[in-house]
Amino acid sequence: MSMKVHCIMLVDDNKDDNFFHKRVITKNEAADVVVIKESGEEALEYLRKNQEDSLHPHPDLIFLDINMPKMNGWEFIEEYKKLDKEFQSKMVVVMLTTSENPDDRIFAKKEDIIADFRTKPLTKEMLDEILTQFYSL
Repeated sequence: MSMKVHCIMLVDDNKDDNFFHKRVITKNEAADVVVIKESGEEALEYLRKNQEDSLHPHPDLIFLDINMPKMNGWEFIEEYKKLDKEFQSKMVVVMLTTSENPDDRIFAKKEDIIADFRTKPLTKEMLDEILTQFYSL
């Protein structure tokens, strides 16, 4: 049986990846809502507003790409750390990237905020593993 969360946020500048990953999430009924942000800045703006007014769905799970223009995934994490700690504690951040750089994997393990590091593309099996790992009772 698949787990389900209320909201998953995709932070990735690649429209094709976002389309495919949203389809995997939707097809597997893994979330009620999928929020797509094509940059780290957009994602942070959404989270900051959500922290203040909660008019928009609160992400339970964030899939974050590393290689994005302007603000990469690591820079996003540095800004994310400035959000309210209780607010942060309600979200799980998973790096989802094409990066084959072993340094990225090592760095991700050192960051407490990054719960997991996965290689694109998102699959049903990967999604099930992540949801079971972080959301099973």
